[in-house]
Amino acid sequence: MTDSPKHFDLIVIGAGPGGYVAAIRAAQLGLNVACVESRATLGGTCLNVGCIPSKALLQSSEAFSHVSHKIAEHGIKVSGATFDLKKMLGRKNDIVTGLTRGIEGLFKKNKVTWLKGRGSFVDAHTVAVSAGGKATNYTAKNFIIATGSEPVELKAIAPFDGETIVSSTEALEFDQVPDHLVVVGAGVIGLELGSVWLRLGAKVTVIEALDRILPPMDGMVSAAMQKILAKQGFNFLLGCKLQSAKKSGKSLKIQYDQAGKSEEIKADRMLVAVGRRPLTAGLDLAKAGVTLSQSGRVDIDAHFRTKIPHIYAIGDVVDGPMLAHKAEDEGVAAAEIIAGKAGHVNYEAIPNVVYTWPEVASVGLTEEQCKTKNLAIRTGQFPFLANGRARCLGDTDGFVKIIADEKTDRLLGCHIVGPTASELIAEVAVAFEFGASAEDLARSCHAHPTLAEAIKEAAMGVEKRTIHM
Repeated sequence: MTDSPKHFDLIVIGAGPGGYVAAIRAAQLGLNVACVESRATLGGTCLNVGCIPSKALLQSSEAFSHVSHKIAEHGIKVSGATFDLKKMLGRKNDIVTGLTRGIEGLFKKNKVTWLKGRGSFVDAHTVAVSAGGKATNYTAKNFIIATGSEPVELKAIAPFDGETIVSSTEALEFDQVPDHLVVVGAGVIGLELGSVWLRLGAKVTVIEALDRILPPMDGMVSAAMQKILAKQGFNFLLGCKLQSAKKSGKSLKIQYDQAGKSEEIKADRMLVAVGRRPLTAGLDLAKAGVTLSQSGRVDIDAHFRTKIPHIYAIGDVVDGPMLAHKAEDEGVAAAEIIAGKAGHVNYEAIPNVVYTWPEVASVGLTEEQCKTKNLAIRTGQFPFLANGRARCLGDTDGFVKIIADEKTDRLLGCHIVGPTASELIAEVAVAFEFGASAEDLARSCHAHPTLAEAIKEAAMGVEKRTIHM
């Protein structure tokens, strides 16, 4: 049974960071907006089972690790520190609940209609929203596809069972600390969640097909983080390919190929974190005339339009890094374009962060990418070991690396391994937005003592004039 259609200026499909931000921005610009979301709560993967809950657990586990292993350096004596996993998970859930309810409040404030159910196209002007066995049709002048992504499953060799072989979603909800957790994939998700359970007492082994961890990062960053994380207790099996994972009683038998030789290890849990893929199944895009690229992402032009001019797409379903903040910026830009304004995203200035400890953050090109593009560059580096604030904090692992054009001195890349790198990178992202040079950063006065002084010193290092090294 299908009800009579209701019309909107804009219907956004998906209420993740890109979708809900697009809906709110469009409503601010005077459009009558609806947002389709099938979850019981708004916020998509990021708020519900991704960015936010993982950072909550990272924070809690880091606090425990700090008390257990580092607090004594400050002359503070703590013995027999323990943790309550149930309370830790409860804190994480409370944070998620508060933030998702906050978005619901923002929808009400901005008069965005939440269409609860699963959306699919009937034609280029109509979306059916299905819930509880009932479908209701809605029409709109414009649509934004913002359905995000889902974990890649290795169905042939290690299908998810939700208990022993899991995705990142289930790895946020373990009811006890694994004795041995095997992580497949040495990317952001694998290292972050591996860090959580390692700090809480698990043995963590990472199987990675490539010969380095954090493959997309600058080579200097990857090498440094491998040494740091190995020192923390990570066991890395690099250049190894997973062959199979099978239950054997209460444990798993995991086979992998290493240099042509089959090896086996046992574990009680395995996290598959080999990437994410666009979530477009069930949207019936063909009925709307929307096409996908060979990589399975929605085809769009420079203004986020699909081949159907009034249907737009943003976030993880289109090309580019699968980052919440990238989706948010695209959501704002798409909403502004639909409202008749100029909207754009500067993809050169989008930061990337890994929330291990130390954190990793970058913006712009890696040194390897610069070489591939045949760019003549100069680099400057500065270690946190030589930074006064880092010494006071007792967090001296890592460095700042600045890459600049050899002739123009324009910033091309910045890579940070160190404490609060996620916050420090914002300064450089702003500099990128304004087309700044390394000299601009070097000449900017930074408060002392701060971690940010390492950025200034690295920028000075581009001209080989660091002061404190």
